[in-house]
Amino acid sequence: MKPEDIDLSPFYKFAGDHVAIGIHAIDTKGKTILYNKKMREIEGFDFEELADRSLLELFRFDQQESTMLHVLQSKVPVFNVKQTYWNRKGQEITTINDTYPVFDKKKLIGAIELSRDVTTLEKVIYHPLKKYDEPITFSTISAVSTSMKKVINTAEKAAIANLPVLLVGESGTGKELIAEAIHWAQSPERPMHTLYCHGTDGTIIDQLGEDIKQINEGTIYCERIDLLSLPLQEQLLEMVEERSRGNTYFIASVGEDPVELITSHKLLKDLYYFFSSMTIKVEPLRLRKEDILPFVNDYFSRHRMMVGSVVHSLDKEVAERLHDYDWPGNLKELELLLDEITSMLTTQEIVTADMLPHHFMLKNHLNGAQKPEDFIIQSTTELLPLEEYLFEAEMYYLQKAMDLHNGNVTKAAAALGMSRQNLQYRLRKIKKNEAQT
Repeated sequence: MKPEDIDLSPFYKFAGDHVAIGIHAIDTKGKTILYNKKMREIEGFDFEELADRSLLELFRFDQQESTMLHVLQSKVPVFNVKQTYWNRKGQEITTINDTYPVFDKKKLIGAIELSRDVTTLEKVIYHPLKKYDEPITFSTISAVSTSMKKVINTAEKAAIANLPVLLVGESGTGKELIAEAIHWAQSPERPMHTLYCHGTDGTIIDQLGEDIKQINEGTIYCERIDLLSLPLQEQLLEMVEERSRGNTYFIASVGEDPVELITSHKLLKDLYYFFSSMTIKVEPLRLRKEDILPFVNDYFSRHRMMVGSVVHSLDKEVAERLHDYDWPGNLKELELLLDEITSMLTTQEIVTADMLPHHFMLKNHLNGAQKPEDFIIQSTTELLPLEEYLFEAEMYYLQKAMDLHNGNVTKAAAALGMSRQNLQYRLRKIKKNEAQT
């Protein structure tokens, strides 16, 4: 038998189901035609559930944010695009995608995406201290500012009182660290379980219900309960009320002021009452900048211990730049910046300005005393290409909107007259451009 006579489809299917990357292909209407085993593990769907539905029905992003739909429109492949979204279980998923248009005799017939799941890596990067495999205790958390000292003091009382706790704060402020510190102070011999309460699909509450049933004791941290729809919040309330009579301790978090969330019908009042026996607000980093340098010093101390580096401090200019920046990503963003800096160090003991990544220098510059006329009037006779000029103007204006609304994407988007998803897409586009320059 000649090689060309062999039916290769079983080989393709075997390879597709055993590779370590997710493979997802759609036709020109956005309907799924190929969905391998790894992709099913990442996103939690079966092929049969996807076959007759478009991507926009299944995932919580708009058309601009979908790399496959973008490639369908542009007919140009894109590479190494990071995409974060919620899967059907309500879990936050991060993938790095290569996406290609597919042609048959020069006619576009669909798009295919190869996805590398980096969710675990993202959690390591974005959860300060977690990568060091040490328990998070109150003494581990850098707290110099008055507001953070108050947070620690209240959290210590919460651990003693053994009452449900509600943590309030923006993404990246360290709510999960506070939750874990409360757990270790309250019941270190018992396990801690984190439930990611994201999603509007009814299957998420079924998954949460199954998870809760398997938990016999310990601490349950319900992360971002405000991201559940109100009907699902009602079901979650029934579950936690039933389990509260057992040997289980509850902590929850929300991303905004709970009173505003209740007023805007994003948070169930009774669910708020259940968790709010003690409410702890974690301020954003821009309002407690005195915590920046202690956090940096703690980071360097752990870095020296773990990898044997000699770095121990920042020079004056770098310290000032870190202090002047507004940190919309809070501790997450600071930790990621330090990761990037230390990855390039060899024998340096002090971090100097020339070691700062270009994208941070650009953001730091825009965050400073930049005037609108810097974009409107060019001080030199040389003109920027129009596309580059408009990009810089947009970057300035979006950053200004975020600054005016203290990093709140929802409020900034409303002020700009665009959807929250559209603003997030544009901010990610700017961040990606910075990383490439």
